Amino acid sequence: MAEEKKIILTSEGLKKLEDELENLKVVRRAEVAVKIKEARSQGDLSENAEYDAAKEEQAEIESRIVTIEKMLRNVEVIEENELNNNKINLGNKIKLYDEEFEEEVVYTLVGSAEADPQAGRISNESPLGVALIGHGVNDEIEVEAPDGIVKYKVLEIQ
Repeated sequence: MAEEKKIILTSEGLKKLEDELENLKVVRRAEVAVKIKEARSQGDLSENAEYDAAKEEQAEIESRIVTIEKMLRNVEVIEENELNNNKINLGNKIKLYDEEFEEEVVYTLVGSAEADPQAGRISNESPLGVALIGHGVNDEIEVEAPDGIVKYKVLEIQ
């Protein structure tokens, strides 16, 4: 069996996943069990849309539980106190100057499981994430994007 890919998380990301797992197992499972019980009490299950919806919701919850448990078995946590602020790596917050839009942008480089571009959390596997790793302050970086080459200058690493 092939070795499973490591899931890289910050300690904050690990806590979120653990909290989500706990919520799914304790709260959501119980809620859906009540829905199924109520739908069963209505009689004929063959034409019971509420029963079908509750069973589908139960399947989604169980699937998510399996996914999270699998991720947690293969997790590697980024230790924020061991981060190097001289070279960009996972866990660093990076301030960049976007030359095209002539503005400063701030990103946190995280593993793909925590990526959320709208919140400024970019994956180390994204084109920008790959281009940033290993660079230092004042380095200029070019990233191939669908619209062409995008240029950044590293202003700060935290």
